[in-house]
Amino acid sequence: MLEEHVPVSRRMLLRSSACGFGSLAFSGLLSRANGNTPSVSLGNPLAPQEPMFAPRAKRIIFIFMQGGPSHVDTFDYKPLLEKKHGEELEFKDARKIAKTGTFGKEKIMQSPWKFRQYGECGHWVSDLFPEIGKHVDDLCFIRSMHTTGVAHGPSTLFLHTGTTNLIMPSIGSWITYGLGTENENIPGFITISPSSSNGGPRNFSNAFLPSHFQGTALGRAGQPASKARFNNITNAQSSLSKQRAQLNLLQSLNRSQLESHKEDDELAAVINSFELAFRMQQHAPGLTDLSGESKSTFESYGIGQKETDDFGRQCLLARRMAEAGTRYIQVNYADNGNNPRWDQHSKIQKHAFHAKASDKPVAGLIQDMKQRGLLEDTLIWWGGEFGRNPFTQGADGRDHNPKGFTHFLCGAGVKSGFSYGATDEFGHEAVENKVHMHDLHATILHLLGIDHERLTYRHAGRDFRLTDVEGHVVSDLFA
Repeated sequence: MLEEHVPVSRRMLLRSSACGFGSLAFSGLLSRANGNTPSVSLGNPLAPQEPMFAPRAKRIIFIFMQGGPSHVDTFDYKPLLEKKHGEELEFKDARKIAKTGTFGKEKIMQSPWKFRQYGECGHWVSDLFPEIGKHVDDLCFIRSMHTTGVAHGPSTLFLHTGTTNLIMPSIGSWITYGLGTENENIPGFITISPSSSNGGPRNFSNAFLPSHFQGTALGRAGQPASKARFNNITNAQSSLSKQRAQLNLLQSLNRSQLESHKEDDELAAVINSFELAFRMQQHAPGLTDLSGESKSTFESYGIGQKETDDFGRQCLLARRMAEAGTRYIQVNYADNGNNPRWDQHSKIQKHAFHAKASDKPVAGLIQDMKQRGLLEDTLIWWGGEFGRNPFTQGADGRDHNPKGFTHFLCGAGVKSGFSYGATDEFGHEAVENKVHMHDLHATILHLLGIDHERLTYRHAGRDFRLTDVEGHVVSDLFA
């Protein structure tokens, strides 16, 4: 027999469920402590956040070499390629296996460039990068990188987001989510001259993170870096005081709307973007104005020289943003099309053009950051989505190689004049102290004072993170 229904008054309900409300509040606090989804905030979501532990670096400059520069022609010297040049040997080529399911013999190809030893550490660098070679005593080479994906699109997405097939936040978005920005008057995550291909905007997207953490694109690939500006940043019709009064009225209406839509992070992001845009009027124009830089600074970056002017300007902009306190800056050596710059499937000799365009600007950035004391708390990271094979594709090209390649780090927290890991004697596959891209992501977050396993965001019923369920911190790289 059914029991008789007994009405419950509001007072009785509150008295009986008081502990339940307390547990809900406590659950929310635990969620924030564990790095899970925060509630929408009316404050500045990009305000500086405390790291999880003492950081070695405060900010990152990532120099992205789109297309996969050949490690065996740049920083991974393999004398055996000269001895075996022209011989046919059996290799398990990842891309051929992916395409045909088979592998076989391939023709060894030596590098067209000579290698020389530089610095006190004696690291070998090819003649493609003589300017970077002068700074090897400041660099930390990782010569045992390997990654997921054999084509540009998947591997580029994996480099930026840690996945090849899901819509995931980029590393810059994760970092600004975890740490905020040092300067609330400019964006915390800026990507300079990004490409629209091979991931395009997904490479600087916030994905399911709140919209505040999306990267801000400055210029685009294919457009001269001299035209890279923050668009619509000034208002010639109204004074700042009048704009402030108008914005105050608009924001009061926006906040009233947000009060009834507390979980709408896109609306909250719009509200905060208006505030940031107003502050940027006074600070951003000067950030991209290079006219005050000295002649010697221009010369060190190669600005004013035909081959290096464009990328030199990008690298100088990166230094200015790091100096201003932008948390994550990406510099893109990229094409705005379907032919990534370092992608030489034929005529590997074309690497010389891209090395000429990027060698002096990168060396200039390292030297400039060091002279200004910015390397003490800034990490510079250089690399592409994968490397290239030690054997020929066609007559004189090299195909993609995700099984072994080189990146380098420089600056805050890492050993200088140091090389970690190794590929095999041909440079085909990482064999010693292998570092997967997930491991590099975990290591970079650690340098910033972030535990990659604790920096999570709850989405679709799961706690996501940059490194998914993998990744190990490579502490041997730390100074």
